[in-house]
Amino acid sequence: MAVILVTSRSFSDGDLDLVARATHAGHRVMRGPSHHDLAELRPLLHGADAWIAGTGPVTEEHLAAAPKLKIIARYGVGYEAVDLDAAASRGIPVTNTPGANANAVADHALALILAALRTIPDGDRRVRAGDWSVRRGRELGAATVGIVGFGRIGQGVAKRLSGFGPRILASDPFLPADVIREAGAEPVDLDELFRTADVITLHAPGGQRLVDADRLDGVRPGTVLVNTARPDLVDEAALASALRDGTLAAYAADTLDGDTAAGDSPLLAAELADRVIVTPHLAAQTTQAVDNMGSVSLDDVIAVLRGDEPAHPVRRTA
Repeated sequence: MAVILVTSRSFSDGDLDLVARATHAGHRVMRGPSHHDLAELRPLLHGADAWIAGTGPVTEEHLAAAPKLKIIARYGVGYEAVDLDAAASRGIPVTNTPGANANAVADHALALILAALRTIPDGDRRVRAGDWSVRRGRELGAATVGIVGFGRIGQGVAKRLSGFGPRILASDPFLPADVIREAGAEPVDLDELFRTADVITLHAPGGQRLVDADRLDGVRPGTVLVNTARPDLVDEAALASALRDGTLAAYAADTLDGDTAAGDSPLLAAELADRVIVTPHLAAQTTQAVDNMGSVSLDDVIAVLRGDEPAHPVRRTA
């Protein structure tokens, strides 16, 4: 019986009983902390044959503590927290779940766009405090929306936006212009997108800084920025300054730098509460996405444990 270490909080928490599926395949599921603290994980890693990993780091030190490990199945799309070189040096394949949560994240991005344009969270807070004064919002159909990163999620956002009727721009260095046009957006380079759009939504991979003080200098006053991708895409201090001087009208994000330990983010300053919307990394947390991510990651684990190749390997880039 192989031991599958699971450090994703929502694994098997949807409609599907994935723990039972793993047991039926002859394996045992063992739970570990989602933050991947090595001191807590070390005894669990020592006996693990497979690891369904959450968003926490997977480092050389983690792998050194896991002598039996045969696969790391990243529960979700992003894999920048995984040391791919360290895994490759040990012959451990790394997989992810491409597309499994695309619909959920695209839905959430649209929800944040609308919430920011219509100041919905701030309106709710003010009514509860007895303040029924009105802050005038903007219509989505009258905006130009720029989508940064036009993969499955970005294209899903464009599809959802199409019913509202805005002009849709997209920037993606990996996609040909004709593919972007066929998916309902105008292809532009990143600088033009930031100069032109009223609403900018980020769907690019982490490990890069796309929004800093210099880039914010070029946006239209009153721009709305939405981030359901990764916190390292943005400079939070620069965003806070841009919110204070009116360069940005609002910032809406599904996570902050440090994720659940982000209590000291400059974006959480009390005076920015009417312009900043933050959700607790829940964009992918729908029943359907949880089932999809869990099924795909578990299927790859079971395949490797029986000696087959996984269906969704992460390829290292040069």
